[in-house]
Amino acid sequence: MQIKRSPGIIAIVIYKGLAAVLLTVTAISLLFLSFQQQLLINLSETYMLEDKLIFLEWLLKKAISTQPRTLELTGIVTSLYAIVTAVEAIGLWYEKAWAELLVIGLVSISIPLEIYELSKGITFIKFAIFIINVLILVYLIYYFRKSKKLASDLKQIISIDSQN
Repeated sequence: MQIKRSPGIIAIVIYKGLAAVLLTVTAISLLFLSFQQQLLINLSETYMLEDKLIFLEWLLKKAISTQPRTLELTGIVTSLYAIVTAVEAIGLWYEKAWAELLVIGLVSISIPLEIYELSKGITFIKFAIFIINVLILVYLIYYFRKSKKLASDLKQIISIDSQN
């Protein structure tokens, strides 16, 4: 039997899946940089960067000036966040109540942080992520209130926990 998923859920799963992939690539890059920082220093000293590669030059300077331990910790935290994001996507795909709660909870927590970041300076990426997360939160709350699936799943989870 094939589950009929709403287009909104499919879009959220795709968004979370892409975010998990991007976070994984970022985590791997940060961990690589933490162990190969001297290689980057050598590269930056021997390779003349052209003006059109300003972003690469900025990235190299940032990576070289950051402590290896900071890169490691950031890579580990990013790895954990990538795992959580992948779990959210998989759980939503299989329409699990815990995944619905996890996404609603984490998106709710992230919105005030995103507002704070926007108050420091608005960029297209920051604004787009903020809008996407607000839309996800509103959609999920509307979708699950409408279907009342979340309430029945929660009752089921609570009754299982109380029996144990």
